[in-house]
Amino acid sequence: MKYVFLILFMNLLPQYAGKSLRRDDSYPKTFEDIKNEIAGYTDIAKAIIDLAVHGKAQNRSYERLAVFADTIGPRLSGSKNLDAAIKYMFSALQEDGLENVHLEPVKVPHWERGEEFAMMLEPRNHSIAILGLGSSVATPPEGITSEVIVVASFDELHKRAQEAKGKIVVYNEPFISYGETVRYRSQGAVEAAKVGAVASLIRSIASFSIHSPHTGWQDYQPDVPQIPTACISVEDAEMMSRMSFRGAKIVVHLKMGAKTYPDSPSFNTVAEIVGSKYPEQIVLVSGHLDSWDVGQGAMDDGGGAFISWEALSLIKDLGLRPKRTLRLVLWTAEEQGGIGAKQYYQLHKENISNFDIVMESDEGTFQPSGLGFTGNAKARDIVKEIMTLLQPINVTDVYDNADGTDIDYWMRDGVPGEHALQVPACVMTSVNTSGFIILKGTR
Repeated sequence: MKYVFLILFMNLLPQYAGKSLRRDDSYPKTFEDIKNEIAGYTDIAKAIIDLAVHGKAQNRSYERLAVFADTIGPRLSGSKNLDAAIKYMFSALQEDGLENVHLEPVKVPHWERGEEFAMMLEPRNHSIAILGLGSSVATPPEGITSEVIVVASFDELHKRAQEAKGKIVVYNEPFISYGETVRYRSQGAVEAAKVGAVASLIRSIASFSIHSPHTGWQDYQPDVPQIPTACISVEDAEMMSRMSFRGAKIVVHLKMGAKTYPDSPSFNTVAEIVGSKYPEQIVLVSGHLDSWDVGQGAMDDGGGAFISWEALSLIKDLGLRPKRTLRLVLWTAEEQGGIGAKQYYQLHKENISNFDIVMESDEGTFQPSGLGFTGNAKARDIVKEIMTLLQPINVTDVYDNADGTDIDYWMRDGVPGEHALQVPACVMTSVNTSGFIILKGTR
């Protein structure tokens, strides 16, 4: 729903890419004109909500996702499973009757974690749950056995740099927010290597834990030695912090068999509903198809990918034809830093003036509350009006700033952006994708 209404917004946007919005191509629309036009879509909004929440499309995106995840499993960049997922979606989008279904080739990283384990040897024997971080190098075949230094921040690490040399750095950084705390995962190995550490173990970037480490991508720097790095559970990080505070000597044996291969061929997956009046103008909805290898990628980002697909399905089912082309892109290699999206941007940026808005769903699948939006103040006022059409399902909030690895390239160049906030799989079809796109140009 939110995506659909955002597409309507792009029809009404007062200024973007040099296009003036006029009524009957003769004089500019006033904000009152725009409000009246938005109100005129009430019946269409109701039809979308009814179809997605109560009609034959109820739970459809959930069921599609369940079959996909059960059939394919994890979809790590460069893996055979990701290849299978792309082929699966290519066929599924064609079978759904969407237009211009095609694959756009890209090159993606290919990293495999291999065998990995960690064992505390002092002050007692304890098996430490770990997950190697993406692009990590391996330990030597015999592993690394070293004393541990526990720090709570980069500042503490730098202050204790002399102590860290030759040791395994354990970060027990407090969780503030994902956006702020994730820098320990992405930069932890580099900062530890700068002070001469032999490996780094990072407390998982999570607000709570059930002894479950979280993986993710991390970045080396060309001028800094590459050391093995992995995440550990919140519980183990806290335990070693307590031991260290009491003055106990901590020794850990770490073994990781990670390997990095040459980049592999892959694809972004694309489908469309071609616009009836302005087919060259694009409203882009998206999610990423790849995932990490230690789960099925149902939430990150199967849910976002499938509700984006559902947006097009609902429009097709209702027999609606938007004025502008609605383009679905299922990105590849997002987890490695938006690799597929970056290459898509490089390929299409010469036509950037034709992109009216870019949307992404990659914020989890929870209770919906609204949308995050990046655009000018006038556009935000319009979006707020549009969101009133979602009052029947109580999803009307508009938050500052859209966020999304795969759409950042466009937003930095001034294209308005939106991301869905907290959308559960069971209602995503109505809340996130469809209603808005349809409103755009069906009359």
